[in-house]
Amino acid sequence: MTYKKNIAEFIGTSFLLGTIVGSGIMSERLSAGIESLALLGNTIATGAILFVMITILAPVSGAHFNPAVSLVMRLRGNLNNVELSTYLLSQIAGSVFGTWVAHFMFDVSIIQFSSKIRTGSPIYIAEFVATFGLIFTILLGSRYSPRKVPALVGLYITGAYWFTSSTSFANPAVTFARTLTDTFSGINFSDLPFFILFQILGGVSALAVCNLIENGRK
Repeated sequence: MTYKKNIAEFIGTSFLLGTIVGSGIMSERLSAGIESLALLGNTIATGAILFVMITILAPVSGAHFNPAVSLVMRLRGNLNNVELSTYLLSQIAGSVFGTWVAHFMFDVSIIQFSSKIRTGSPIYIAEFVATFGLIFTILLGSRYSPRKVPALVGLYITGAYWFTSSTSFANPAVTFARTLTDTFSGINFSDLPFFILFQILGGVSALAVCNLIENGRK
């Protein structure tokens, strides 16, 4: 049933953002101003929660938690237009809810807007690369090692935090929600359009490359 899938997408995306924002706040408080240590804490928590949420919710909804993933699945014919729309709404609502819950848990203002600027061509290209790699991992992992997808995605994001200059948002819902937190993980709203544009371009490009690889094996 569609509503079960939507609930799964809402819950999974809520936990993802709660972890990104919450671990960012916790890491910043405990790292004594050492940004690399704060990023490491943020990274480990995010990779771990992705592994858990994908493992338990993939049988329900596919565990997208990401509009770029859902768009690619629509282009592959795995979702119809109505399912895509409800997935996107569930993911966006879940991302905002998870961000607000993280604020509440750490006793900071629930309603915030980020002042952190993340702009420039290198960062936008980093988002293209990060999202390309994520979709590439999901599609080929699902085809050739489906039982390992939760670990593959968790490990990929853990690595991509560190090899991309943007720290690998790779997710339009995550990016939007992070404009609503003026904490370690935030991003200013003015940077949102280009982040999402390059994420979508990266995801669609990965789909095209995966299609070439899969067709070449036939």
